[in-house]
Amino acid sequence: LDQVAGRLLIIFDQPVVPCPPFIGSNSSSGLPSLPHHRRNLEIRMSNDRSTTLRQLASLLGASGVGLGAFGAHALKATLSKKAGAGDNWRTAVSYQLVHAVALLAISTIDRKSMKTPPSPSSWSGGKLMALGTAMFSGSIYLLTLDVGPKKLLGPITPVGGLLLISGWVMVGMGNI
Repeated sequence: LDQVAGRLLIIFDQPVVPCPPFIGSNSSSGLPSLPHHRRNLEIRMSNDRSTTLRQLASLLGASGVGLGAFGAHALKATLSKKAGAGDNWRTAVSYQLVHAVALLAISTIDRKSMKTPPSPSSWSGGKLMALGTAMFSGSIYLLTLDVGPKKLLGPITPVGGLLLISGWVMVGMGNI
């Protein structure tokens, strides 16, 4: 493995990147004077589909918890001024959190089944779920706060809902 050139090494279908050369090293290769087993220190890069779905699930889950708390506390007075705004906010948070858990489950099930994770239908379905959740919940958040043009945001909500439904159907068609 040539660390100076920065070539990638594939081990078990996982790309591996060597650490960059250290500044001020005493060796001609740019490596510090370390024991042999420490010279080839590698950083694993995980770019597989399960990781992507897990990261999307984490993003949706963390932001869902944050937005739920924000709506329940900081926006409580604002949401109470508009009829149904609090219920709409809670609906958006609920859909976001449910689909975060669904994406997490898809990424976990595929990894445990030892397939090339995930199956094409599950991968596409997961992407549709993530996009649909962002569109559905995001448009509801903005509509409840009267942010942005209603003529544009209004139609985004049902389109996001259709993407969520399509995602579930595609996951159902997959071989999980």
